[in-house]
Amino acid sequence: MVLRNRSLINTRERRDYRGSSGEPQQPHDAEETEKSLSRSEHLNKHPQRPTGKKSHCCSDSGKRFTSSGIKIHQRTHTGEKSYSCGQCGKRFATSGHLTQHQRTHTGEKPYSCDQCWRSFTTLISLKVHQRTHTRKKRYSCDQCGKRFCTTGHLTQHQRTHTGEKPYSCDQCGRRFATYGNLTRHQKTHTGEKSYSCGQCGRRFATSGNLTRHQKTHTGEKPYICGQCGRRFSRSGDLTVHKRTHTGEKPYSCGQCGKRFASSGSLTLHQRTHTGEKPYSCGQCGKRFASSGSLTLHQRTHTGEKPYSCGQCGRSFSRSGDLTVHKRTHTGEKPYSCGQCGKRFASSGSLTLHQRTHTGEKSYCCDQCGKNFSRSGDLTVHKRIHTGEKPYSCDQCGNRFTQSHSLIHHQRIHTGEKPYSCGQCGKSFVQACHLTQHQRTHRIEIS
Repeated sequence: MVLRNRSLINTRERRDYRGSSGEPQQPHDAEETEKSLSRSEHLNKHPQRPTGKKSHCCSDSGKRFTSSGIKIHQRTHTGEKSYSCGQCGKRFATSGHLTQHQRTHTGEKPYSCDQCWRSFTTLISLKVHQRTHTRKKRYSCDQCGKRFCTTGHLTQHQRTHTGEKPYSCDQCGRRFATYGNLTRHQKTHTGEKSYSCGQCGRRFATSGNLTRHQKTHTGEKPYICGQCGRRFSRSGDLTVHKRTHTGEKPYSCGQCGKRFASSGSLTLHQRTHTGEKPYSCGQCGKRFASSGSLTLHQRTHTGEKPYSCGQCGRSFSRSGDLTVHKRTHTGEKPYSCGQCGKRFASSGSLTLHQRTHTGEKSYCCDQCGKNFSRSGDLTVHKRIHTGEKPYSCDQCGNRFTQSHSLIHHQRIHTGEKPYSCGQCGKSFVQACHLTQHQRTHRIEIS
């Protein structure tokens, strides 16, 4: 108080120290006067600053807040949303909520777990996740023994055994085990894709799909298989992959007893019994059992091939096809048959090979009764009956029943020979022609 009074006295003295014109005698005195005035105003205002005490009460809810907090809270009653997203126009009550939302467009996840590499858009999401590392898993599944931190997670897991799906889509009737899966599915009807990749502009319905896609640009695959060294971008993919080594298939079909390594594979299989195809193409109306199959099909209309090989420049519509293709350059064959030891470049090829031992042909043509080991082979076969040739060459108009037949045909126009022999350098249009050629070198050696 003494300092404040002295400052005010000095100010008054400077104000009185004027000439006959009423102006300050010296410029220096004027500057000092201005400084003193600003100091006194600052001191007068200082006690009005927020003290951190919740001294303001909301008349609607009765809750107490700080002076700044009450303004933000009152927007929940008034509906005021002053902050809008520049990309999609969505509005928010606070700048913090806008910042969090904008990360759904950019894919930014600034909060990362120091134990498992997972990243999150918000600090609270990271904290919730970290509890999975520290909390005791007190709740165990009485069927498989798997343990969980919460009863909610246990309940969700148990539905993989019981097949219970309590959440249904009001548009197509499809059912889901979790509310989150239902919400994601409903976006397939609305076409909503609010998450966009900052590098290539591709849009996605969920932040998870965007995150997975972004790893195709960065090449990030932090999860490594201890047996074969194969790397994965998601821990869940590694878990499922490990089952190719152990042979574990925890998910069984209630109708035919067939077992699967993942719940997703079981769901897709069950549609072979029900005939359910919930995903339809907006251009040609063709229906599909999975959203992934629909996405791949749509590329036959657009011609999009976003995945390209760095060695030969070949492009692919699926990242998995690119991964398998790269093995034609490296010769890598990470999948081996447990019965005969034969090795394969892809898990799909191994699965098909294993059916030569079992004789399994679970896909049957309803017109002629012919059985097939792959659903894709059945689909192509049915075109014999329908005469359908959905793939056409944009240069000569020739049409084909299979996409790979079109690809092989187009090489007649381009002259492309993407398969080259590592021993003599000779190039071929098709992989099978390269394989046949490589046998000639083996004969020469023997």
